Amino acid sequence: MRLIKSIKRDIQAVFEHDPAVRNVWEIILAYPGFHARQFHRIAHTLWNWHIPVLPRLLSHLNRFLTGIEIHPGAKIGEGFFIDHGMAVVIGETTEIGNNVVLYQGVTLGGTSLRREKRHPTLGNNVVVGAGARLIGAITIGDNVKIGTGSVVIKSVPHNATVIGVPGRVVEVRDPDMDTVEKLPDPVGEKLQNLEKRVAELEERLASLGVGQSVEKFKAAVDPSSSEETGEGT
Repeated sequence: MRLIKSIKRDIQAVFEHDPAVRNVWEIILAYPGFHARQFHRIAHTLWNWHIPVLPRLLSHLNRFLTGIEIHPGAKIGEGFFIDHGMAVVIGETTEIGNNVVLYQGVTLGGTSLRREKRHPTLGNNVVVGAGARLIGAITIGDNVKIGTGSVVIKSVPHNATVIGVPGRVVEVRDPDMDTVEKLPDPVGEKLQNLEKRVAELEERLASLGVGQSVEKFKAAVDPSSSEETGEGT
């Protein structure tokens, strides 16, 4: 009964996240994400029983039939949905919570060559956009949204929105108050980058022993500084 209930939850997840679906038979017969999830159920069970070769063989067959590669060791929660699905890769030590949605081209990958936790852990209600890359043993909090094409290499707090390469948090929502706690500040980020670049150039000039050049550079960037020190008169 638990298995049937879980499969029904998978079908319900498709209706919740894909407005193109018309009926249950479409899901059962023509949704590769649904098929990949059911293949993984079998492969994961065999993996937990420590049966050799066969789990990986089923995983390979799954990839051949659906274009989705899920290692049999990956742990997946209820209500999991892969939309379109082609080129999705889910690594061995990945852990996925409930009601998670992945779009095509998503990679949940690892960097370590050791036999340890090396793939991401996703919380509940996470949405990962097409082509996103989540790399390493990072933790993605509940209710997180990751933008298309983002590359995430650091853990993400709950209720955040992440975009970019490398991925950065641009918004944190408070689900209880339905408010946004953090908003993107592109102007502030540009100023910070410029200040950092100026500091790097000053250090390089100083390391070359060009003290006067540094002062001239400062004066060019901020003429008021030279007026305050009486230079240039």
